[in-house]
Amino acid sequence: MKKNFSVSGRTELAGNHTDHQNGRILASTVHMGVTAKVEGNSSDMIRVKTQGYGLLEVQLNQLSVRPREFGSPIALIRGVAASFKDLGLSIGGFDAELRSTLPVGVGLSSSAAFSVLVGRILNELYNENKVDPVVIAKTAQEAENRFFGKPCGLMSQLVCALGGTVYVDFKTREIQRLEADFSAMGLTMCLTETGGSHAGLDSSYARIPADMTYIANLFDKGVLADVDPAEFRAKGWDPANRPVRRAMHFFDENERVPLMRDALKNGDGETYMRLMNESGRSSEKLLNNIITSATGDTKLAEGLSRSRELLEGRGAWRVHGGGFAGCVQALMPSDYFETYKEGMEKTFGPGSCREIRLVG
Repeated sequence: MKKNFSVSGRTELAGNHTDHQNGRILASTVHMGVTAKVEGNSSDMIRVKTQGYGLLEVQLNQLSVRPREFGSPIALIRGVAASFKDLGLSIGGFDAELRSTLPVGVGLSSSAAFSVLVGRILNELYNENKVDPVVIAKTAQEAENRFFGKPCGLMSQLVCALGGTVYVDFKTREIQRLEADFSAMGLTMCLTETGGSHAGLDSSYARIPADMTYIANLFDKGVLADVDPAEFRAKGWDPANRPVRRAMHFFDENERVPLMRDALKNGDGETYMRLMNESGRSSEKLLNNIITSATGDTKLAEGLSRSRELLEGRGAWRVHGGGFAGCVQALMPSDYFETYKEGMEKTFGPGSCREIRLVG
């Protein structure tokens, strides 16, 4: 008998590039995601029928890393199964028919949602649903890091595994679930796909945690969350230095996340949008994850500039997710959304701007 499984995609709300330094994040699952009809089998084979990638097959006695699979969904299946096995958890074959409403490459964590989905299937079919969501998230992260070739933190996988709107402090391991509803504040959130490609950006993404870790090492620490912010700020840093700017972003952003959490909890849209703009400008000016010399792609920068023209004094806008390409996240009074959407789609094409609803 086939069983139904589903995992929602996620949107980052605050904590841009803080998770890999054991910082704080605020994020939520959204109304789009991946679903699957699944049935266990006795073939020791995982078979997943997908819409865009055809049939994916993984033999469960062949779970080593395959570099030629980097960036492919089959690597995520293999990686999650391998991680389950390494943890002493049970694995087994299944047949799945996958459907997705998540656009690929727009920052809604389609790869994390898919990885978590595979983990949930293995959990229910072969582990009596006893595997904690945090463990499933870590297996998904392991799959993305080692098998998929993406040097990501744990934020996306954890939010997809937990579901809903969550605040996470990776240093203290505090997890708070929040009730969040922008529509109740009279606001609408959206993402605009600017059309930039993520291809060739792995080194640019990897350089951000490397730069932050370099600064942490100067204090004999492994990550910036273990460095005293006051001690960091007391140094006579040269702000022209890229690792220094990125560390400055981390400390500012890490302090901003709980403030955005509280504004969201209190339904204070005005404060939330002010802080969201502070976060966005920090990513642009300090984190510098908008344009990279690796590709010279300026579409994301154009999206932020166009958003500024449409929203300054009215709403908020920021880079969404890893940066360098992809989406602009924006928040505004709901009665202005159609005007903003029309303005963005004149630049980036019909259908490029879509409303994002947070879901529990």
